Amino acid sequence: MKSAKLLTCALPSLLAVSAHAEEGGFIQWSSSNIQVLRGSQFEVGPEERTIVTLEHANSWKYGDFFAFADLIWPDEGDATQYAEFSPRFSLSKMTGQEFKAGPIKDLSVSTTIETPKDRKARFLYGLGVDFDVPGFAYFKTNFYVRDDPALDDSTWQATLVWKKPFNIGNTKWVTEGFADFSGAEGTSAANQFIVPRVLMDVGAASGGAKDTFFVGVEYSYWRNKFGIDGVTESNPQLQAKLVF
Repeated sequence: MKSAKLLTCALPSLLAVSAHAEEGGFIQWSSSNIQVLRGSQFEVGPEERTIVTLEHANSWKYGDFFAFADLIWPDEGDATQYAEFSPRFSLSKMTGQEFKAGPIKDLSVSTTIETPKDRKARFLYGLGVDFDVPGFAYFKTNFYVRDDPALDDSTWQATLVWKKPFNIGNTKWVTEGFADFSGAEGTSAANQFIVPRVLMDVGAASGGAKDTFFVGVEYSYWRNKFGIDGVTESNPQLQAKLVF
C-alpha cells in the first residue's frame, strides 16, 4: 500500500505546483479531473474491478504536459496502480516560429514515461503533430520510438487523442478518448488499445456549473492486451468524472 499512497500524493502535489506556476505566467492553462470507473469484463487479472483515475493537463511556456495515475481495486486480490507522464516540447513555442500548414497546428518533440507497478519504467520519444479539426476541442497525434527495458530491441507506437463537445437537444455531451497502436517488441505482440468515451454534462443538465461533472460510458478495446498474443479485451465501463 506504500506505493499506492505515494502515487495518490504525486498528482495532487503536481497540481499545487502547476497552480503556483500559473500565477507566474509559466503555465498558460491547466485542467485536472478525477474519474471513477466500474467494469466487469477484464481479460487479464480479476474480471471485476473499480478504477479511480487522476488526470492533469496543462499548457506551459515551451509546450504541454499530461499525466495520469490509475488506482485499481479488483473485487478479488491486491490493489495496484499505473501512471504515465507525457511532457511535449512545442517547436513553435521554443523557436518563436509557427510550425503550421493546412490542418497542422503545431509540431512537438513528444516524450512519455510509463510506470507500471513493480516493473521498470518504459520510455517513448518522437514527434507530435496537432491538427485543427473543425468541431474538435483538440485532435493530437504522437509518433514514438517505444523502448521497454524488460524486452529486447525497441519498436514504434502511434497515439491519437481527441475531444469533441456536442449537443443533443438542450443537453451537453462530449466524446473523447485515445488510441494506441504499437508494434511487436521482443516477446510482446503488436497490439491496439482504443478507448473512446461518451459523457453527458450532468452539471449543466441539472442547472449547475457546466464542464464540471460528467457521467457516461467508456469503452475499452485492447487487441493482444499487454502484448499477449490472442488475448483481446472488449470492455464497456460506467464512468463518473469530476473536473476541477
